[in-house]
Amino acid sequence: MQLKTDLYIDGAWVKGDGTLPVTDPATGSVIAEVATAGEKECDAAIAAADRAFKTWSKTAPRVRAEILRKAFELMIAESDNLAKIISMENGKVFTDAKGEIAYAAEFFRWFSEEAVRTPGDFRTAPAGDKRILVTHQPIGVSLLITPWNFPAAMATRKIGPALAAGCTMILKPASETPLTAIAIIDILERAGVPKGVVNYILPSKTGAMISKILHDPRVRNLSFTGSTEVGRVLIKEAADNVLRTSMELGGNAPFVVFDDANIDDAVAGAMIAKMRNGGAACTAANRFIVAKSVAQEFTTKFAKAMGALKVAPGLDEGAQLGASVSIKERNKIADLVDESVKAGGKLELGGKTPDGVGAFYPATVISVDAKNPILNNEVFGPVAPVVTFDTDEEGIALANATEYGLISYIYSSDLKRAIRTAEAIESGMVAINRGVISDPAAPFGGVKQSGLGREGGFDGIHEFLETKYIGVEI
Repeated sequence: MQLKTDLYIDGAWVKGDGTLPVTDPATGSVIAEVATAGEKECDAAIAAADRAFKTWSKTAPRVRAEILRKAFELMIAESDNLAKIISMENGKVFTDAKGEIAYAAEFFRWFSEEAVRTPGDFRTAPAGDKRILVTHQPIGVSLLITPWNFPAAMATRKIGPALAAGCTMILKPASETPLTAIAIIDILERAGVPKGVVNYILPSKTGAMISKILHDPRVRNLSFTGSTEVGRVLIKEAADNVLRTSMELGGNAPFVVFDDANIDDAVAGAMIAKMRNGGAACTAANRFIVAKSVAQEFTTKFAKAMGALKVAPGLDEGAQLGASVSIKERNKIADLVDESVKAGGKLELGGKTPDGVGAFYPATVISVDAKNPILNNEVFGPVAPVVTFDTDEEGIALANATEYGLISYIYSSDLKRAIRTAEAIESGMVAINRGVISDPAAPFGGVKQSGLGREGGFDGIHEFLETKYIGVEI
């Protein structure tokens, strides 16, 4: 695998209207200069995807499946190199990056299998006057916008079902982490994706170019992963042409620990749910809601486990907590902690920005009350506020006291209690006695302002398909 830095349009690597530096957040050094796309390049990407759609949409599902399977095999074979790229431009530790590549590759394997299994329907109408035939067709040119926190997995989670469905696409990754996206495009090219089917751009004027693409009649679908704030703007933009939108937005996940929970198991789960990816995940546990009778034990053991993490650049041996993606992002985390402490939060661990080079922030645990402002914010970093409750109803109310509803975590030894709570909590996903449940074979998505639609599972491919009903005379 050779690291590339150009745009990819209509099956060719091309220069753009300028370049953008990519920085290693652990050292502050520039590791590459990548090409940016102007209006000409963005227009060319749309035109290429539109031309390719006419043939790709009619390509046999088995052919599409084999290309995805080949891409999966290449990702696994080159996982070490891909993980190094992620760690360098994103800041996460190598073990997290390697785990992301394994997860990302699975979307190519899963959707290679789904490509040949898209169901339809054929039945007699209740009146007996006709046959009802239901089929599914690829929706068309799709714009895929991905974030910096999981630059590989968020790309493959969209590219996989789009290719399987027969759609062509334009991929726009986060400007902080374009090298990972480029590496995945390179893999897809070597796996045999025809020219024009997948195009990669990095607009120099992001807002203006994305708006232009969304208002082009040749573009019929938008799949976005990112903040709720940006998602709202994109939904409004997409409304002008009534585009199909899939939105995987922010989260503010509650981690509820009941008084009958195994505390050691809960702490182990909390470390995974909070510290996977250094806390920079929309699925990261963000509010630790703990029964008052076990709060002291949980907080003490949790703070001890958090304090044992080795903070170091992601590629250093033994590193367990790397840098944030940028100094700007690190400072957002620090500001939220400072605000929380001013509002009465008690630091149990961490809470002080380290001196020196790099966008590092220490693992931090804060005991807070239910009115502390940090509970209202998605903290994209290694910060864990702990708040207590007395009754199940109070714990559930605290869990639901947010505009978000992506994922929740529940720890209890009583399965009936846990399932009752899972049904009462307002989120699209619930983990019971587990610190992670994301799986390419399961539907991923939220409720409330955490998004629209589902990715992964049997649902994922349908975000790129239109349902067509044909009435047949008999």
